[in-house]
Amino acid sequence: GAVGTSASVSALSSLTSGINAAPPGAASLLSSAPVPGTSLTQQPQLGPATSTVVGGPQQGVDELLPLVVQLTNPEQREGVLLELSKKRESFPDLAPILWHTYGTVSALLQEIVSIYPLLSPPTLTAHASNRVCNALALLQCVASHQETRSLFLSAHVPLYLYPFLNTQSKSRPFEYLRLTSLGVIGALVKMDDADVINFLLQTEIIPLCLRIMETGSELSKTVATFIVQKILLDEVGLSYVCATAERFYAVSTVLNNMVALLALNPSVRLLKHIVRCYLRLSDNQRAREALRQCLPQSLRDETFGNALRDDVTVKKWLGQLLSVVGSAAPAGAGNGGNGAGVAGPVPASDGSVGVSGGSSVVSTGSGGGNLQQ
Repeated sequence: GAVGTSASVSALSSLTSGINAAPPGAASLLSSAPVPGTSLTQQPQLGPATSTVVGGPQQGVDELLPLVVQLTNPEQREGVLLELSKKRESFPDLAPILWHTYGTVSALLQEIVSIYPLLSPPTLTAHASNRVCNALALLQCVASHQETRSLFLSAHVPLYLYPFLNTQSKSRPFEYLRLTSLGVIGALVKMDDADVINFLLQTEIIPLCLRIMETGSELSKTVATFIVQKILLDEVGLSYVCATAERFYAVSTVLNNMVALLALNPSVRLLKHIVRCYLRLSDNQRAREALRQCLPQSLRDETFGNALRDDVTVKKWLGQLLSVVGSAAPAGAGNGGNGAGVAGPVPASDGSVGVSGGSSVVSTGSGGGNLQQ
């Protein structure tokens, strides 16, 4: 069945409105991007969301409840998923109604797990991808709402999305599935809720995002980088990433590789989140010392001068970054600008030395030299 464009607007509208909330003045992330949850042949433009319900709140609830109840009927579910996705922004109380109505969350989770067998080997169709993306759009609604966000986390619902993030097929159905799943996580982290960050740090979200940052489409890379950025902007998140050399170099190596690719094909939208990640890492003393050696040379020179000519915010962040790590790498430091992400050794206060090596996408569990003082 064809999927309406309103579903796609619903799927990432809250993310687009708040994706740059942490660094003030940043431009909208997804202003002209294809949006998940739509027909894979469409590229709709994002428009303003409807904020009121004609006839008042009670009429809106009376219209909404029968649709929500129909989610538990497998024969009606596909059409109801589409209809609710279209109406998502029109009903401020959709999230608590979804969560507290008997059987509806289970129905949404059934939609998710039903396509697990299509992930490997990769046989996901556009129709199946569209359908599950509409279910994910409703889960994003639940993740974004203040009343249901903590319940969403307590039930560990985000873990159901991780198999989607772990896929590697580059076909459009899989790309839209990953992008919509990233949108749910992005909606969580944009709320600046410490409980969200604490929950995510207990999972494998950072390695999953790092893989997408290296291998995904530009849009998926951008949302995945935003998620890592928001984790870093939290004090606990920054301490976690900088707690060991292994974790720090897992992140910095991927960032370095992304910068090397952007030097060949610049994207200001993606570059601004990369620079913000580097700038936030520099707030940690040990990470700042490491960045003096491994920050890519292309960020130190004028490689991105033309691309950033009209972006005052990113130029400001880059200037702040270079003011603390230096505009030139120290003599004998690793070449951070060659795309390999190789950095010089970083002696820790206890005498251990942390170096990067092997795959840049590693588990962020404990291990590696102590990076944080």
